[in-house]
Amino acid sequence: MARTERTILGIDPGLANTGWGIVEQRGPRLACTAYGCVSTAKDLPLAQRLRKIHEQMAAVIARFEPACVGIETVWFGVNVQSAFATGQARGAALVACAERDLEVLEFSPSQIKLAVVGTGSAEKDQVQYMVRQLLALEDIPRPDHAADALAAAICYTTHEGFARRTGAACAAYDVPDRGVPACDASAGKDRL
Repeated sequence: MARTERTILGIDPGLANTGWGIVEQRGPRLACTAYGCVSTAKDLPLAQRLRKIHEQMAAVIARFEPACVGIETVWFGVNVQSAFATGQARGAALVACAERDLEVLEFSPSQIKLAVVGTGSAEKDQVQYMVRQLLALEDIPRPDHAADALAAAICYTTHEGFARRTGAACAAYDVPDRGVPACDASAGKDRL
């Protein structure tokens, strides 16, 4: 089996704060290279806020040259307006990834929590603690958006094979791949 060596970008999108984290993978070992947060002011017009997210994410990509990206999907809770704003910020970050033809895998918040903590219902402080442990950091990454982005990068290393197998199974059964949760690769064609 080939040894995996690559740089992974994790993104935790948000209009006010888009967290990013760079994780180096060398075989089974993971190490944090850098992390940060793109913050935008509420008083800026929406287009300017999105441009800032796009430009700063493009600068992170140019500097660290990741091979792939793990990004959190938008969670539609009670506040739909907030989810819509997060979706726009996510789009700005995704355009920066597309400009470099990066492979992007999307993960729900529960998938990220499961990959990092072992349960999809973990609390934020549990995720932060495990990110610190898994990456052997002296302190918990701050702000919390950066810790969440590092968690998305860690999730990429644990879910990528499953995501590819699921997508391949959907294609084999001529079923549209709507993401990992929507297509059960273990099911037979008659059950899809």
